[in-house]
Amino acid sequence: MKELDLGHEKIGTLIRRFSIPCVISMVVAALYNIVDQIFIGWSPAGAYGNAATNIVYPFTVFALGIALLVGDGAAAQFSIALGMGNKKKADRIIGNGLIVLIVSALAICLIGFLFQPQILALFGGDPEETECYQYANDYYHIICMGIPCYMIGQGLNGAIRADGAPRYAMVCTLTGALANLILDPVFIFPLGLGVKGAAIATVAGEIITFAMSIVYLGRSRNFRITPESVRLQASTVKNVIQTGMASLIIQLSIVVIIAVNNNLLTRYGYQTYASTGKAFGAVIPLAVIGIVMKVFGIVVSIVIGISLGGQPIIGYNIGSGNVRRVKGTVQYITKLVISVGVTAFLIFELAPDLVISLFGSHNTTEYMEYARLCIRIFLGGIILTCYIKSAAIILQAAGNSVKATILALLRDVIIFVPTSILIAAVSKSIVTMLWAAVISDVIAAGTGFLFVSSEIHHLEKTAEKDTFTQEASCT
Repeated sequence: MKELDLGHEKIGTLIRRFSIPCVISMVVAALYNIVDQIFIGWSPAGAYGNAATNIVYPFTVFALGIALLVGDGAAAQFSIALGMGNKKKADRIIGNGLIVLIVSALAICLIGFLFQPQILALFGGDPEETECYQYANDYYHIICMGIPCYMIGQGLNGAIRADGAPRYAMVCTLTGALANLILDPVFIFPLGLGVKGAAIATVAGEIITFAMSIVYLGRSRNFRITPESVRLQASTVKNVIQTGMASLIIQLSIVVIIAVNNNLLTRYGYQTYASTGKAFGAVIPLAVIGIVMKVFGIVVSIVIGISLGGQPIIGYNIGSGNVRRVKGTVQYITKLVISVGVTAFLIFELAPDLVISLFGSHNTTEYMEYARLCIRIFLGGIILTCYIKSAAIILQAAGNSVKATILALLRDVIIFVPTSILIAAVSKSIVTMLWAAVISDVIAAGTGFLFVSSEIHHLEKTAEKDTFTQEASCT
């Protein structure tokens, strides 16, 4: 960390140093699923295959959420410990985090196999949609086998970044994603494995990322994995989990959104009619919302990557008592994420067909109509969404897990879920219900601004009090 000089180097320089590799890592991680959907969309499975991957997708997001709960929580606590100069505590945080991560990954894998039918049903899998359900079964079974490698690889990414090696963290995920990108078309088309081939390619990439992350543990800069560091300590595990809760909630919110949307789409899809007079049905909305959520995930990944890139800077300077740099880092991050939001908004509103065209051709008129509506309405508040996601990470980095968790829950669970259900039940329309996302964005963004402002004010007051105490002591 000394070579990075988190306490004195220009904030912009540090943000670029940490955030660019972090953004690439996050986007690449998100591409694991979106790449599958793109190639499947161009395969004979088409919309049925895309609908199937959308049914399985929430399970992988849930697994990622658990991995980030431990990984990001450990990374944030590790940075604060380094700022305080407590090397022994820093080692224990990473060691305990690693053990919890391994146990969690094996548990999620086991649960996934034991409750496969129930999990698919929870996320909109309907056995009566025979073709789509079979694709979902095939894809899920293979993906579940790779869950341990996926979780451990992604969870260790935060520790590697916080250890001062953001480029290596980036290379870990980038290498795995490139393997997935190369193998996807090979397994899907020449080998004729279709949806199963996409799943196999994804797991192969995850194994590569996992192996590279494990290798780093033996060459780390500021921590060492020792028998003492991996001995679980209740207080350490508790702090890691509390600090990482916002990362879990951000991922769980995506799971909740997809689960609610998928079930509402299945229920009301046959009651909502396109301009052609035909009902949208179930498969078209499921395929479309899957695409929209993957695109949404790319934008959110960029924002989270930028925000996580600032996490070591915020944590280090809180630990060293330099509130001015904390405030400057928060302002810099906020400007960047708003810029990302504005760019995404313009693309979604002005060129939705460009986005849709990435996921296959020869789509029906009804498919294209719902896709345009979904992109323009559901993602209409993307600027506010970017701020909300960033604010939650900033609060997490500052150690305020309570506010971070509340904010993450507010937009996607507390407001969005009941609003979606209410609007859909009243209107019986899978188009009108899309406005629930915009309503949630407006309310949560205002709350996020108040939370971040109050946290900065609290840090300033605490710093003033500490300064006064030191001066009184000297006197």
